[in-house]
Amino acid sequence: MIYRQLGRSGIRVSAISLGCEGFAGKSRREAVEMMGYAVASGVNFIDLYASDPELRSTIGAALAEVRGGVQVQGHIGSVWKNGQYMRSRNVAEARAAFDDLQTRLGRETIEVGMIHYCDELEDFHALFDTGFIELATKWKQAGRIGSIGLSSHNPVVAKMAVETGLIDVLMFSVNPCYDVQPPGEEVEKLWADEVYEAHFHNFNPEREELYALCERRNVGIDVMKVFAGGDLLKADQSMFGRAMTPVQALNYALTRPAVAAVMAGCGSVAEIEAALRWCTASEEERDYSTVLAGLERCSWSGHCMYCGHCAPCPKEIRIADVNKFLNLALARGGVPETVREHYRALAHHASECIQCGACEKRCPFSVPVREKMKQAAELFGC
Repeated sequence: MIYRQLGRSGIRVSAISLGCEGFAGKSRREAVEMMGYAVASGVNFIDLYASDPELRSTIGAALAEVRGGVQVQGHIGSVWKNGQYMRSRNVAEARAAFDDLQTRLGRETIEVGMIHYCDELEDFHALFDTGFIELATKWKQAGRIGSIGLSSHNPVVAKMAVETGLIDVLMFSVNPCYDVQPPGEEVEKLWADEVYEAHFHNFNPEREELYALCERRNVGIDVMKVFAGGDLLKADQSMFGRAMTPVQALNYALTRPAVAAVMAGCGSVAEIEAALRWCTASEEERDYSTVLAGLERCSWSGHCMYCGHCAPCPKEIRIADVNKFLNLALARGGVPETVREHYRALAHHASECIQCGACEKRCPFSVPVREKMKQAAELFGC
């Protein structure tokens, strides 16, 4: 397993982590089997957005039995009313639902208290201009939660939340289908037929800016909807007309700036095993450029996708990393100290580029790598 720091939360999490939806309807024996396999394989982080008391109890029992030190991301504002899940901004309801979560899990501290599902501007103000955010900050101060998160599908609202300085972790939907699309308040439009038939060119700038902002602010991203609801895995349903493998989709998300983990929604040991194949997959198996390059409807021409096809460099420059740090600096309009430090920590720098052009011949996205290396060397001074 590969572990990563979850931003400034203070915890290290497995790159492949678990969503909770796959445990729905499972018996406790089945849940223990799934959880036990995941933990034995190195998984140490689970997202628990569900408010269903039975599901919470099932997961609580599984966590207690496997005793693997799994860290929990529990949602604030996900409540159970009249026998069904609801999202609530009522402080009393949110408090009662979180009380229930901690009781059923048998935990005094939840590592990440995730403010549940905010996509709309009006809802953002309902959270941050009222006592709701104060509830989360008080719980953090008291040690009831380790850090504060927010889940969203809208990069504009997510960016506003990160800019408050109160959010340590962002749960966001990251996949290439969504990354080309403009922001919106209606999440269903992300997979609407008319959107999938549209033509797009390069990353949506709001999404790219969000990832760069999180990297600069040290806000860790954990990923939901990595497979775009399964659409990415089927050629006839994907907007690209080509199918990604689970490993390719996972690798795409895990190579975005600030992303620490993917919360994979697995409903069986076999599905957990399939997600975990990313950890041991070869570079060829992880390569998502074969799906994304050369498309008519969607093009990333000239934009570094961090796919790694530029390697090997005769001077051993990690070109994808240099481009990532360059893009982070350009998005900021300057060089943040954290980006400068990460760049300088590289074993080889852009100034060592001999302008041979071998990388450009291999790049499937027609990135002017030699020019990028000149730009990085000038910007970073080495």
